Amino acid sequence: MSWQPVTLNPSSAVTVVEFGDPTAAGETVEVIKQDVVQLESKPLRARHVVVRLGSSVLLFSSTNRPVRARTGLPSGVVAFVAFGPRATGTVNGLPVGPDRVFASTSGVEAVFVVAAGYESVAFILPPDDIRAHIRGRHREDQLRLLSSDGLLQTSVTAGSQLYHWGRRLTDTAAGRPEEFDTPQTKSVAQVELLETLLAALGSAVDADPAHHDRTRQAHTRVVQLAEDYALTHAAECLYVTDLCEAAGVSERALQYAFREVMGMSPVAYLTRVRLHRVRQALRAARPRSTTVTRTALRWGFCHFGDFSRAYKDCFGELPSDTLRRKPRAASQPCGLEREV
Repeated sequence: MSWQPVTLNPSSAVTVVEFGDPTAAGETVEVIKQDVVQLESKPLRARHVVVRLGSSVLLFSSTNRPVRARTGLPSGVVAFVAFGPRATGTVNGLPVGPDRVFASTSGVEAVFVVAAGYESVAFILPPDDIRAHIRGRHREDQLRLLSSDGLLQTSVTAGSQLYHWGRRLTDTAAGRPEEFDTPQTKSVAQVELLETLLAALGSAVDADPAHHDRTRQAHTRVVQLAEDYALTHAAECLYVTDLCEAAGVSERALQYAFREVMGMSPVAYLTRVRLHRVRQALRAARPRSTTVTRTALRWGFCHFGDFSRAYKDCFGELPSDTLRRKPRAASQPCGLEREV
């Protein structure tokens, strides 16, 4: 994925976006790059609340359906993600939870696979701000946080406090956005953000994965390798053996990895991903710049009757409708199981 910034309500400190189209997820927030694939054939309701506090940003995210989200940061920032009390799923194969905080630096992609009811708050800020705050409080031992990349283990109390502080602030901002347009409010909230973040992470250590967590990590890497290969060779006629070779595993191991990580077969999942790519391309196309047939072929669909039916099952409209106009606010996920 390439980082392409998106400007949303630049005159306001608060942006609230609710969407039902998974292919629109990457367009809703300018502070991260995100590619989302829905994993269940039911209507999606997702929400982002972005609060800009000077150089710092809070991002609340929620989804009512299982999704896979590949995310990354633009250059010049780090992020710490705290999880809601009912959030379940994995990031890079490791389980999330109220006693975990995910740390991320720019240039590193993270793969979230989360269940329905997932909620999180991401604290996104320049490392220089954290560094200056740490040194101003004479907490040099916490400078190690700036190089953290992966899951950190905290106490349930510390992780929950961090999440709930962020959730309260984003809820307040969503309800009274005008209060966050004043420099004084932003400054006070940014200082409190840094204090709350460093207090929660004061005793955090790198999470020590259990044996089954390491196995899930390995399965996640297999899935990612196969997905990357399939997308790179999307217009070609691919077979499961091609994916096995790309991931360096047997067919049985490939099938097992996809079932464990995504809850479906490699063919079903990769077909779903490619349908999402077609929709992204059609939504982004300028009038008369392409055709449905050309876009479908580009992403490996050559049986156009099957493709159109699958697309409509997936998104609730024909691909020609998408090309002619903006998609509806609520979309349907897809469920086609055919050739890769």
